[in-house]
Amino acid sequence: MEKKFTVDGMMCKHCTAKVEKVLMAIPGVEKATADLETKVVTVELTEEVPTSVMFEAIEEKGFKPDEIM
Repeated sequence: MEKKFTVDGMMCKHCTAKVEKVLMAIPGVEKATADLETKVVTVELTEEVPTSVMFEAIEEKGFKPDEIM
């Protein structure tokens, strides 16, 4: 299963790597890819992970996640 959302505040490749790393540390996340240009993060899951859990982890790193409408 896959989830996509935007993350505001990513300014460089270091930022995208930080977002990907924090998401990969969450059980159930198989792969996380952050696109610096579009600010879209794609997360591939092996099991259901609440969006709130992912958003909280990203916010702790200083970024602002938001759902794609």
